[in-house]
Amino acid sequence: MGIPKNIDALLVKFDLKPESLARIAGVSTATVSRWRTGQTDNIRKANLERICEQLELSPDDILSSSVGLAAKEHGRVPSCAKLPSEPRPAYAPLLGRVHAGDACEPDVIDNRIPIPYEVRSAHPDGYFLEVEGNCMSRVYPEGCHIYIDPRQQPRNGSVAVVSIDGADYVMRRLYNTGRTIVLSPDSWDDSYEDIVITGEDERTVEYVGTVVWFQPAEEME
Repeated sequence: MGIPKNIDALLVKFDLKPESLARIAGVSTATVSRWRTGQTDNIRKANLERICEQLELSPDDILSSSVGLAAKEHGRVPSCAKLPSEPRPAYAPLLGRVHAGDACEPDVIDNRIPIPYEVRSAHPDGYFLEVEGNCMSRVYPEGCHIYIDPRQQPRNGSVAVVSIDGADYVMRRLYNTGRTIVLSPDSWDDSYEDIVITGEDERTVEYVGTVVWFQPAEEME
């Protein structure tokens, strides 16, 4: 089985296109193609961690021949392993839009968006926001729906939604050094710059939620 079969099983399981997986992992589509064809026998740790974090998988799901996703899909996992349950429908509210660029106040949208039951169960207080702007286009392109958990505290490097000065919402990678908060873009467009807020600034940053899953725009049609 190994990485190529596990990557193929992942694409099927989450109904993803290679381009979508590339955005999640922070790599090129060509790199995903090399994973699938076995041209490389390794996935960089940072890219593997991004896949596991966004899709709530373990490294073994991607790397292991014996207990990886492909083995599970083909019923070849050891008897002591837990088989995935049957998919069950779940929905989460779409509460508004968040700008992946300059900070802005989100609109309110009255709608419900389908979501994998496992994701909804793991983050029952979460909700969707629709992405506007391109400053996070490497991972969350404009038009996609991000699912954020207001109870999950972000780690350094997590993609988070924050409220700036009590009103504006923005989605960026968050880095906190204690006295300085850096909201960093992750975009194919290198014109975007960091938003840096220090302890000396008369500005407030309120944590809104951490991005834990997303739905690409092409899969919502």
